[in-house]
Amino acid sequence: MSAVTLREQGTAFLPRFDADGLITAITLDAARGDVLMVAHMNDEALRLTLTTGIAHYWSRSRRQLWKKGETSGQLQTIVDIAVDCDQDALLLRVAVGGDGGACHTGARSCFYRRLVIDDSGTPYLTRLPDADSQR
Repeated sequence: MSAVTLREQGTAFLPRFDADGLITAITLDAARGDVLMVAHMNDEALRLTLTTGIAHYWSRSRRQLWKKGETSGQLQTIVDIAVDCDQDALLLRVAVGGDGGACHTGARSCFYRRLVIDDSGTPYLTRLPDADSQR
């Protein structure tokens, strides 16, 4: 079995980190199915997530490890993790602590705006009606 076949069809967990040492993590609310956020993990964040059962990420802007909810109380307890076909992205289903939010702006999800194209073809953003509905 080739290395590609092993990674894509085998049972071994062989996460594929990018050139910056990161893997994409898409986080869903396990109870509601909503996408909460997209973040990245380095090897240490992934290891801590797997060993503690609490989501840890790598902050690209702050360049530091980040335990989600450590200051906000919005801890993300792992329910399960799915891995995409070539193991370069993770889908985390989590139970959210605190007020149930995930976004630093105060919105429940980081995806609280919709891209709309007006009649002239100009794109703009509009806030989703249930953006703050976790509280």
